Amino acid sequence: MGMELKKAIEQISKDKGIDRDLLVDTLEEAVRSSVNRKFGEDMDIEVRYNEDAGEIEVYQFKVVVDKVKDPSAEITLKEAGEIDPGVRLNDELGFRLNIEDLGRIAAQSAKQVIIQRMRDAEQEIIYEEYKDRVGEIVSGIIQRRDKAGWIINLGRTEVLLPKEEQIPRERYKRGDRVQAYITEVRREGRGPQIIVSRSHPEYMASLFKREVPEVDDGTVTILGVARDPGSRAKVAVMSRDRDVDPVGACVGIRGSRIQNIVQELKGERIDIVVWSPDVATYAVNALSPAKVTRITVDEDEKTLEVVVPDSQLTLAIGRKGQNVKLAAKLLDWKIDIFTESRYGEMYAERQGLDQIASVAEIPMENFIAAGFDTVEKLSLASDEELMKIDAITAEKISDLRAAINLLLPSLESDAGADDADAAAADTAEAADADVAGADAAAEAEAGEEEEVSEQGDPA
Repeated sequence: MGMELKKAIEQISKDKGIDRDLLVDTLEEAVRSSVNRKFGEDMDIEVRYNEDAGEIEVYQFKVVVDKVKDPSAEITLKEAGEIDPGVRLNDELGFRLNIEDLGRIAAQSAKQVIIQRMRDAEQEIIYEEYKDRVGEIVSGIIQRRDKAGWIINLGRTEVLLPKEEQIPRERYKRGDRVQAYITEVRREGRGPQIIVSRSHPEYMASLFKREVPEVDDGTVTILGVARDPGSRAKVAVMSRDRDVDPVGACVGIRGSRIQNIVQELKGERIDIVVWSPDVATYAVNALSPAKVTRITVDEDEKTLEVVVPDSQLTLAIGRKGQNVKLAAKLLDWKIDIFTESRYGEMYAERQGLDQIASVAEIPMENFIAAGFDTVEKLSLASDEELMKIDAITAEKISDLRAAINLLLPSLESDAGADDADAAAADTAEAADADVAGADAAAEAEAGEEEEVSEQGDPA
C-alpha cells in the first residue's frame, strides 16, 4: 500500500506538473484535517510522510500525569510506562495512531481535501504559466459555447473568446481549430480566467510579426493599427533601414505574406500606411487611395481639415465612412473632409465674417460663439438677437448693418458664379457623354454595315 502511494505521488507530479513536495504537504494536511474532524481540534498530533515506507504516519502526543483530567491530552504514569518504561511525570509521550481507524467518513473527507488542494495547485501552475503570456497568439479547438462566448481548449486549460472579441459575421462550430490573441489573465474563484481576442488591433500586429521577418527582427516597426474587424484595417509601418521598403516587406512577393494574414482574418482588407513624423504627410498616407489637395492642421485641438477634389469625396470618406474613421483612429486626430468647392464657399464666408468683425471691432470668435458663423445669418438676425454677441453695443449694430449690406451682394454673386461653374461643368460632362455615346453608336452602325457587306459578297 505504501509503495502504491509513493508511485501515485510520483505519477501525479509528472502528469500534472505539480511540485512533489506540494503534493506531500497536501496529503499531510488532508490527513491532519480528518484526524481533527474525528477526534477534535484539541488533540496534539503530528502528521508526516515516511519517504522510505511510502506511508503517511500520524503521531499523538500526551503529557504524563498522576491523574488524568483531559484524556485527549494526558496519560497516567502507569499507562505511559507500559509504552515506554523510562518515561517520567510531565514528559510528553508520542505514539503512532492507525489512520485506518479514522473511518469511511474521515477518509472521504481526506480525499476531498486532497482533490481540492491538487486542483488549486494545478490552477496556480496554469496561472503562473499564462500570466506572462499576455500578447501571445495561441491555438486551440472550439469546445463549447456559453453565455459569455466560445470556450477554446488549449490542452492543459481552457480560454474564453467573448462575443465582443470575435470578428463580426465569423461563425464557429465545435471542433474548429482557431487562433486568438491573449489579452488578459486574471485570478478567479474557479481558477485562472484567460481571455483571448480575434478582433484586437494587437492581434493583427502579432500576425505581422509572425509572418514578416523584418517586423520580427525590428527592421520594420508597426507604429499603429486601426481595425474594423472582418472588413478593413490600416497598419502604419516604418523602416529603420533605408534599403528596406516597409510596405513591400509587409506585402511580400506577389502579396504572399499579407495574404496569409488576410486568410487568417477571413478576408479582412488591409491597407499598409507609411508612417511619418509630419502629421499632414501621415494623414495623406492614411487617407490613401484618395488624393488630398490641401490640409490645415490645428495642433491645439488635434484636428485636421482635409480638402479633396469633388470627385474624390466618396473615396476619401469610404463606405459608411470607413476610410476616414480608420484614418482618424490610426492618427488619433479628428479629421474633417471637405470638397474643394465646399471649402471655397466656407473660405469666402469666413473671410466675409472676418471683415465684418473687423468693422465692428469685435473678435470673430464672439460671433461664432453666439451662433453667427455666416454673413447670411447676421443679415437675417434682429437687433435683439445681435445684442447676444459679446462686446456688441447698440452703436456698433448700425456699423454692423452697413458692413453686411456692403458685403452681402458680393458674397451672393460669388456663390452664383460657383453655381454657374458647377452647372457648366455638369453640362460639359453631359455633352462629353453624349458625344461618346454618338461615337459609339456610329462605330456600331459602321460595324453592322461592314458585316452586311461581307455577308452579301459571294464566296
